[in-house]
Amino acid sequence: MTQSAPVRSKKWLWISLVAIFVGVGALVLVFSSRFGVDPRLVNSPLIGEPVPPLALQVLEQGELPGVQTGDGVFEDALADLRGDVLIINFWASWCFPCRGEHPALTSVAQDYADRGVSLVGVIYQDEPEDAAGFLDELGWGGDNYRYVLDPKSRGAVEYGVFGVPETYFVDSAGIIVGKIQGAVTSSAVRSVLEQILAGESPAI
Repeated sequence: MTQSAPVRSKKWLWISLVAIFVGVGALVLVFSSRFGVDPRLVNSPLIGEPVPPLALQVLEQGELPGVQTGDGVFEDALADLRGDVLIINFWASWCFPCRGEHPALTSVAQDYADRGVSLVGVIYQDEPEDAAGFLDELGWGGDNYRYVLDPKSRGAVEYGVFGVPETYFVDSAGIIVGKIQGAVTSSAVRSVLEQILAGESPAI
């Protein structure tokens, strides 16, 4: 005997509700398992390799220049930072975790300014006005924290970025020695920096 249309509809409704419930439960389990857990260094093909250049337009505080995207227009934003330990953070104003980690990064920039540490924020797929508004609200980070625009993801492709935020650590010899995927914490960044400054391979 075949089922009537109302019976079949109710059956599929229950199946759909169960599938949604299971999916939501899985997401809650994943996120709750990471809640409150410090970030960890992750593997990357770039570990042990020279840091790729970032020939991108610098975003200056108080200035909103027209975005130029042509190849060869800009000099490497890292060129004058050779010899510094670098933190390269890919972020965007529309990224909620980026908002959460920003105070930690600006605090690190301030505290390590006299220790040869510089930070570079790569603004990923974002509008200059939105990025500047984000920084006006939360802080620009000081003289050793610069920002570059990556509207076409050229820098992100070079670094193999999957999403934001992602953070790379570079030693004073210009070699990438660590990567954190996801939002960083102040304690995690400081732990990595102290190891790099001591000439050790970072591990957290």
